[in-house]
Amino acid sequence: MTTKPKAKKFRIRRTGAPLGGEGASAAPARPQPAANVSPLRPQPDPTHSKTPQPGNTPVRPQRPAQGAAPTTSKALEGQVSSATETTAESEIDAIKREGLTGRQLRMARRLAQKHNLPVTSDYEAVRQLRARGIDPLERGNMLDLVVQRGKDVPPHPDADNAEQEVPKIQLPQTVQPRQMLPSTELSPTQRREMEIGRIQQDIMRRRRRKMLQLLTRLAFFVFLPTLIAGYYFYAVATPMYASKSEFVILQADGSLGGVGGFFAGTQFATSQDSISVQSFLESKEAMLLLDRDQNFKAHFQQAEIDPIQRLAPDASNEEAYKVYSRIVTIGYDPTEGVIRMEVAAPDPQVATDFSKSLLSYAESRVNNLSGQKREDQMREARKSFEDAQSERRKAQEALVELQQQGALLDPESVIASLRGRIDQVEVQLQEKELQLAALLDNARPSKAKVDGARADIARLNDVLDDLNARMLDTSSGENSLARLSVRIQMAQADLASRDMMLQGALQQMETTRMEANRQVRYLTVSVNPVPSDEPSYPRSFENTILAFLLFAGIYLMISLTASILREQVSS
Repeated sequence: MTTKPKAKKFRIRRTGAPLGGEGASAAPARPQPAANVSPLRPQPDPTHSKTPQPGNTPVRPQRPAQGAAPTTSKALEGQVSSATETTAESEIDAIKREGLTGRQLRMARRLAQKHNLPVTSDYEAVRQLRARGIDPLERGNMLDLVVQRGKDVPPHPDADNAEQEVPKIQLPQTVQPRQMLPSTELSPTQRREMEIGRIQQDIMRRRRRKMLQLLTRLAFFVFLPTLIAGYYFYAVATPMYASKSEFVILQADGSLGGVGGFFAGTQFATSQDSISVQSFLESKEAMLLLDRDQNFKAHFQQAEIDPIQRLAPDASNEEAYKVYSRIVTIGYDPTEGVIRMEVAAPDPQVATDFSKSLLSYAESRVNNLSGQKREDQMREARKSFEDAQSERRKAQEALVELQQQGALLDPESVIASLRGRIDQVEVQLQEKELQLAALLDNARPSKAKVDGARADIARLNDVLDDLNARMLDTSSGENSLARLSVRIQMAQADLASRDMMLQGALQQMETTRMEANRQVRYLTVSVNPVPSDEPSYPRSFENTILAFLLFAGIYLMISLTASILREQVSS
């Protein structure tokens, strides 16, 4: 917005009519009104105003009176701008500094027009209204604006005189061009730019506020806990010395058949035992054994240890086991079959003693595991061998009893001899029958020879019957030679089978013994524990970075969860 430039004050010289001596004295002097018109301030058209306004009365040139001799006189000088005009400009400047809006200025102009005030600008209207005691900025009833012209506009004190002295016909006056003041209203483009600027400022202000809130939350929930954790790791935490050791579980040399022979000598043959030993070293049982032998609890109850790692004087086994789980780290590598153990303690020598004790516990546990397995296998094989021996003994006793019942040591030979004698008697019997048949074929056989042959045949039949009777011996029942021979043969077969079973049980027991010897496990320490010269824990930098990432992750999860819930609730 531009302001109205101030015009410099200057004097205006006006030439008056020459005054004669007599004419001048005869002509009555007419009062001259003061010229208060500023050269830069436009004046209203006199033809449009009915009432003469102060300061706007036209100056008429004085004519010499009739009959007066023209005389020469000194030229009249124009009047200087009065203090009232300077005061008006100062008041207008003060009104401009008030920062009135375009709407207020337009209301002032309309109100001045209602009161018929000759104003050249909106600020002039405000000044003249205030000079008349009217507040142009007051919002009143519209009926109050409807007033009478005669009542609102007071008559000029010299109006009557002016009407009497000044004729109705006035000379034309030069009307200065009206100065165009800058409008207080904004164009749509300017208003849009102003709104965009206001929106951008609001966005920047909200961004700064949100960024400040974010930094505050991060400082409270992430940076402050990380700073506390770093202070603990660097200044408070007790240094811990670690003692490292490595050991493997080996199997006794030997060759196994089948799948066991394929995995023999590899880490898969002892993987179960290695996992069992690892579980034992990480168990509460190992902690109790270590406390019994090395006073584990008493060592971690010392006052030199920081409060977080220190055990209370009346700490329970559960609290002690938590500390044990933190200081003892055991890992098993299935590809190599190596078990790595790390034991930490405030003193390096104490850490070494703890590690050696745990290694001895692991070795005894390995021996117990393999010994129990070997004992179970040998127990079954030994029982099978003893049963086979008992059954063979029973079969042998039954055979001896059968042999004693027949009073024969070898019934087979007796039966064979009887069968040979029976065969001989049958052959002789057939020869005698042939002789008898030959004698009977004669027409006149010899009676003595026929009777002798028949007597021999009868005798041979009696011998044959006797041998058959002895062979069968049906009168003795089950104690007959044939039955006794059969029973003896069955007992001998049973004894032979029992001998074979006893031989198999003996071979199985020997095989089991060899297998048990091959299943013996040995704990071999490849890396012995050695006292450390420098503390291994705490790892201050790594732990601080880990704490920062942990707190940042927790804050991120919580903020994302809160944002999702807020969006779900608002949608």
